Order: sequence, then C-alpha cells, then structure tokens
Amino acid sequence: MTEPPAAPHSDPTSLNGHPLVVAIDGPSGSGKSSVARAVARDLGVGFLDTGAMYRALTWWCLERGLDLADRRAVADAALVLPLQLATDPDAVTVQVDGTDVTAAIREPRISQVVSAVATNLDVREILVRRQRALVAETAGRTGGCVAEGRDITTVVAPDARVRVLLTASVEARLARRATELHGTADASALAATHDEVVRRDRDDSTVSRFLEAAEGVTTVDTSDLDFAGSVAAVLDVVHAGAGVAP
Repeated sequence: MTEPPAAPHSDPTSLNGHPLVVAIDGPSGSGKSSVARAVARDLGVGFLDTGAMYRALTWWCLERGLDLADRRAVADAALVLPLQLATDPDAVTVQVDGTDVTAAIREPRISQVVSAVATNLDVREILVRRQRALVAETAGRTGGCVAEGRDITTVVAPDARVRVLLTASVEARLARRATELHGTADASALAATHDEVVRRDRDDSTVSRFLEAAEGVTTVDTSDLDFAGSVAAVLDVVHAGAGVAP
C-alpha cells in the first residue's frame, strides 16, 4: 500500500465521527473514475476503482491461459487473486502477484473481454466481498473513501453516506472515451470506441444496475459539463449529503 493521502481540505467525517463513504456508479465513459479520483483528492480521503479489480482478474486469467468462458475456473482464480490496490488518489497503482499492471489492464485486449469476467456471478460475489472490505479498510485508514464502479451504490456500499449515479449521453460518453483512447473524437475513433462503450454497458447491465439511479441515489448528468464542472457537481452533492461545508 502507498502512503495515505494528505490531510483533507475539510473534515470529511460526520458529526458522529464516522468516516465518509461516497459511492459513485455509472456507465462507461461517464467519467466516474477520473471524477471520483478528483473528488477523493479534494476531500483528502482514499479512492477505490472497483472496475480495476475485474480488469486485473481478467489480465491474470489471460496470463495463466485460463478460458474466460470457464466460469468455475475464473471464479476459482478470483478466490486466490494476489491483488494489491493503492488507494491514494495521487498514486493509484494496481499490482498482481508483484507485477505492476496499472497500464496493462487498460489495454484493448483487456477491455474487449473483461465483460466475460464481470458478468460471472460467482466472480462478482467474490469480488464484492473484497470490495466491501477495501472500502471499510480505506475509510478507516484515511477518514473516508470514494469508491466507483458497477453496483457500488446498490450492492457494494448501499449504506454509503453519499451515493451518486454519474451519467452522460451516449454521444458524450463515446466522444470522451474515443479522445482518451485515440486522442481524437473523429468518426473513425468514435467507430472504434463504440463497441467498448455500448456493448460493455449492454453486457454488464445484465448483472449490474448502473444505468438508472436507485432510490436515494442522486443523478449527476455530465453531458454538458467539462471535467472541472463534473467534479464540482459531484462535490456539491457530497457536501450537501454529508453535511460538510466546502
């Protein structure tokens, strides 16, 4: 584990001293990972990207030559996955069995097949347990935790003080992901990105609820917001929901 983040800009804990947990759900390309990191940085608390866990497991299974369609074998791998996640928003790294896979798990070869792992219900049950433990450990160590991914607001952290569904139009999400992956949002880049964004959301939505806000979850639509505006909008929800002044 890396060192915990610096002291918060404002006290993230509630009046009764409990750590602040912020849960952020949302579809692909909504900006939830980068926004969640920035929110955690502003609050001075830990950050957890739960999607990285599914990607890391996918990477490990491929490295070991496992068939991702063998649901039992992949679930068995999840049970023993030697995963280390750094939760400092300024130094987010992912290691598997001592190998830094932070960049490798974002490669197209992982993005194209990660849904096979993420839709494995046995895997989800195993990783959700690890995610809950990580949220609790991180929040206890740093005074709070901003966790993002699928099922965060409804399954992993349904009792989080603040729960947000970060969403955007399909057009906006495609443009963002295309720019992130290809450096441009021209027609060819959008076409190359379409499958990753639209298909993954379709596949993942069969086992996870992240396209519509559950009861008690605040929706933040970032379609017409830039990055700074998106972060500010989520922080507004956090400050209102946690009763903490900006």
